[in-house]
Amino acid sequence: MTDATVVLDPTAERSPAERARLARPPSLDGRTVGLLDISKPRGDVFLDRLEALLADRGVSVQRYRKPTFTRIAPTELKQQISDECDVVVEGLAD
Repeated sequence: MTDATVVLDPTAERSPAERARLARPPSLDGRTVGLLDISKPRGDVFLDRLEALLADRGVSVQRYRKPTFTRIAPTELKQQISDECDVVVEGLAD
């Protein structure tokens, strides 16, 4: 036996998709932050607190929620977030 770790990709991709990271904005002034709850238990608790902290700084916040954490966000939801927000935070929890 070897001590090697094997990581399996559960998707059907033959090769991983690669995208360059977008640059972070220099500040959140005048920007809208989207908070996406993926529908896992207690994710809303994290996002509620984050929303309060952002609101205290005068940042505009929009909230969104996926129908279920077991599937990717619907295309319509992703498009809405893209149209309405400059920055997005996705809340994961359990």
